[in-house]
Amino acid sequence: MTDDHAPATRVGVDVGGTFTDLVTVRDGRIRVDKTPSTPAAPDEGVVAGLRALDAPLSEVGFLGHGTTVATNAVLEGEWADTALLATEGFRDAVEIGRQTRPDIYDFDATKPDPVVPRDRRFEVPERVDERGDVLRELDEAAVRDLAADLRESGVESLAVSLLFSFERPDHERRVREILRAEGVDASVSLSSDVLPEIREYERTLTTAMNAALKPVMDAYLGSLADSVAELGVDAPLRVMGSNGGLMAAAAARERPVDTLLSGPAAGVRGATHVAGRRGVSDLITMDMGGTSCDVSLVRDGDPLVTTDTVVGDYPVSVPTVDIHTVGAGGGSIGYVDTGGALRVGPRSAGAQPGPVCYNRGGTAPTVTDAHLVLGRIDPSGFLSDALARDADAVRDAFAPLAEAVADDPDATEAAARGVLDVANANMRRALRVVSVERGYDPREFALVAFGGAGPLHATALADALDVPEVIVPRAAGVLSALGLLISDVVYDYSTSMVRRLDDVDPAALREAFAGFEAEGRAELRDAGRTADETAFERTLDLRYAGQSFDLSVPVEGDLTSDELAAVAERFHAAHERRYGHASPGEPVELVTVRLRARGLVEPPELAVADRAGDPDDAVTGTRRVGFADGDHDTPVYDRGLLPTDASVDGPAVVEGTESTVVVHPGQRARVDGDANLVVDTGGDDE
Repeated sequence: MTDDHAPATRVGVDVGGTFTDLVTVRDGRIRVDKTPSTPAAPDEGVVAGLRALDAPLSEVGFLGHGTTVATNAVLEGEWADTALLATEGFRDAVEIGRQTRPDIYDFDATKPDPVVPRDRRFEVPERVDERGDVLRELDEAAVRDLAADLRESGVESLAVSLLFSFERPDHERRVREILRAEGVDASVSLSSDVLPEIREYERTLTTAMNAALKPVMDAYLGSLADSVAELGVDAPLRVMGSNGGLMAAAAARERPVDTLLSGPAAGVRGATHVAGRRGVSDLITMDMGGTSCDVSLVRDGDPLVTTDTVVGDYPVSVPTVDIHTVGAGGGSIGYVDTGGALRVGPRSAGAQPGPVCYNRGGTAPTVTDAHLVLGRIDPSGFLSDALARDADAVRDAFAPLAEAVADDPDATEAAARGVLDVANANMRRALRVVSVERGYDPREFALVAFGGAGPLHATALADALDVPEVIVPRAAGVLSALGLLISDVVYDYSTSMVRRLDDVDPAALREAFAGFEAEGRAELRDAGRTADETAFERTLDLRYAGQSFDLSVPVEGDLTSDELAAVAERFHAAHERRYGHASPGEPVELVTVRLRARGLVEPPELAVADRAGDPDDAVTGTRRVGFADGDHDTPVYDRGLLPTDASVDGPAVVEGTESTVVVHPGQRARVDGDANLVVDTGGDDE
């Protein structure tokens, strides 16, 4: 079987809401393919893309996959029939949740439906305290009685979440043993395996969600693996995790909750790699596709990671790249609400029927259609020849908006500008969430724009936030797929140990980290990583005593009392940066111990030919393009013909094979040595 070390064809496949993107690297050369996504059967789009590759599939030595299967299952509530076993008296914790409401000003607001309905929640007589001491032994006879009920119920999956199992997992493991011995034919997820951390609601919810998703992901990845093997691909399938690292397909089938932000995380990894080659380590990423826009922040070359992620209406506390998502994509639909205000999204035209300009039956005006009306995109330049080019139909779709906004059905340009202004406002707020609201100044960052629609908007957004530089990678339209090819294999381990930091025995922490390292080495070895290709990152989640939130702080060097004191100082500094204040005199609590095991992957060399020539030779024509200050006769450049180090002054439109860059008046773009387009916005000029 081939593996990551094989000098063969490497393929990354990312399934989006509109397109399935494939990036193939062979001998340093990149090939980009797009095929329409097939939401009803996502693996069909992947297989169709692989069949279209211009390379022998038997020579594929690496296959990475970013998937939205788990995400869509959560958003649509389409998951397996699941049962929950909880400590006696606590089966309703997963429904009670927290005291917060979805909308604090709406007295009629309702909480989301629980992942497991009440008639599928069962109680287990047992009790462990907060230090792992047994207060009540597990009632094994009661568990056997439950097993009989579960056998008859026909549930597909089981979640077991007992109180304080992160301190003592024995009871949960024994419950699983009894269920198996009693012939319960269902997959089992234990909270001590899925999320061995404090906070009962989040731990139970995450475990229940993992259990509900296991049959769904197992069926999908199983079908995909079989189809890929039938095509002649012998490479092991790797799946992108929400934490920004690859995992074995077997691990994804066992822990699908770790793949909820699979595709967006791959995009952040790709953006980090592209910017790093330019020497840029502080960046904001912006991935705008057909249905949504995902933004994230990278500091010192590492994407920020959080355990406070909300997917749909559910908080999921596994480590994920800190991504903020808004419903603003190329397919987002513009409409006028009941109050007469122009709105854009989150409803999207999706892949079917898609924007009006796709000529697949769409009739509602979208963001992509607005760009076409304003001349920013050329309908004859779509990647797929199957897409029709009917500009008149697009203008007709904007007539109702123009009537409502400008009281003139012929004012389609004004309506299109309004749609883009609203969409940009939504994305500008998202960019502020990951930067200004987290204590970071966007003027000190570069903006990396990708996705099919990201480069169309990024230069205007950067200008509004005084971001000085926009980087548009040469593979901007498929950067998430490219990110799969340069990502490390990553596994995260954690356990909560809630104690005053002054009372923590460094030896106990060393023992916990050593156990995690042993697990990590074993999993990385199974993934084909050698000892020289492994690295471990240790962190502690800390908080001031009495707080309900915590911050992750790195552990450096040997874990001694002196290092714990240094960790406390790092926590004070991190608290000051994040919240604007610190309290060094207050006692600090340890909450959770974390270790990240990283299997280092050598990124493939991407050959870039040094192109010479005259930038004027790349001009394909001139067309009237709408900007904020009015319409301009604007030169249109073929990005593939621009020579290295070429400069282009705005206004200009630079068209690539899968994305278009809009250079606004007063901005300047140039092509760097990696064929990235770098736009100087003039932001933060003093």
